[in-house]
Amino acid sequence: MNILLIAPGFPSEMPFFTRGLARVGAQVIGLADSPQGGLPAMTRESLAAYIRVPRLFDEEVVIDTVRRHPLASKIDRVECLWEPGMVLAAGLREALDLPGMTVEQTLPFRDKEVMKQVLDRAGIRTPHHARATTDHEVLEAAERIGFPLIVKPIAGAGSADTHRVDDMDQLEALLPRLSHVAEVSVEEFIDGEEYTFDTISAGGEILYSNIAFYRPRPLIARTVEWISPQTITLRDFNAPHLAGGREMGVRVLKALGFSTGFTHMEWYRTAEGEAVFGEIGARPPGARSVELMNYGCDFDSFTGWAEAVCTGRLTQPWERRYNAAIIFKRAQGNGHIQRIEGLERLLARFGEHITSVELLPVGAHRRNWLQTLISDGYVILRHPHLATTMEMADRVGVELQLYAG
Repeated sequence: MNILLIAPGFPSEMPFFTRGLARVGAQVIGLADSPQGGLPAMTRESLAAYIRVPRLFDEEVVIDTVRRHPLASKIDRVECLWEPGMVLAAGLREALDLPGMTVEQTLPFRDKEVMKQVLDRAGIRTPHHARATTDHEVLEAAERIGFPLIVKPIAGAGSADTHRVDDMDQLEALLPRLSHVAEVSVEEFIDGEEYTFDTISAGGEILYSNIAFYRPRPLIARTVEWISPQTITLRDFNAPHLAGGREMGVRVLKALGFSTGFTHMEWYRTAEGEAVFGEIGARPPGARSVELMNYGCDFDSFTGWAEAVCTGRLTQPWERRYNAAIIFKRAQGNGHIQRIEGLERLLARFGEHITSVELLPVGAHRRNWLQTLISDGYVILRHPHLATTMEMADRVGVELQLYAG
């Protein structure tokens, strides 16, 4: 099978998906606007061909370039796992008359307001919401929905430019900071724990699924610098308190007509036990969450996705053996990393449970924590018991420290 893969080298997880396609026998044709020689080595080694375009998101030019390319008639599928390229991928499918999500089917995954409208019609509980393109529309929506509320980009990904607002004074102060965002979603703030529902599907059948939760919820983690945010994949997928989210996730996929590929949904569980939809992307989760799934199940979900896309099945054996946690670290101070403390002690105590340590080395310049969840590095660990996993994760959060200056 010949797969045209948009942006095979970016974001940082994409080389693993590119390699996964090659491992299941696909001929991978990369599509991007960077020189082929500048792609990650893993991506270059996995490509059978490469189409370079002047600007990846000049949709008209990209579609025309691909149509005219000698390989165009040999392409069997177009795939993209990067949020900004989803509509481009759908446009290419339509232009080349290939299977997969159309532009119309893709838009609800990119436009948060359309997304919620589709799910409202399906009877799925979403936060009360409204679309706004002007300050006046934002203020009107806030009056109608009530405080507290969330304001975030219609087509955003993750929690970038996402703000909780508790009263009208805060909202009026926030509006100038959102002047660069063309369109926002104004929605009810749901107070509860935040979970994911992640799937690999083929032909409308879920072949693999995962539930994780965030400690603390991302809105807090992205606004308080000293916090070491955690994501934890759960071994007890069938726990009763997760039933509402599991059932809602299946209904969401059906309502949106999703067939084949990776999805990442976020949902809330309130103190009363109500499951409330958050949002969904037709892509894998970021911030190393796919690696986290792999460690939880001793499973290669990069290749699992590729197999689902190419063959419609999943032949790898997998079992939920562990809870797996990733703890992101932020250095104290500014400038270059001066020292790292606590790592040796943690490795001596929990080493058999720690699966990955990726920290900036001494001498490296610390990253802007507001622009990347991965921040200055991370530790991944796993354990069969959730309480022990959480205890170890908290110890890493407190005892492992990076200092910059």
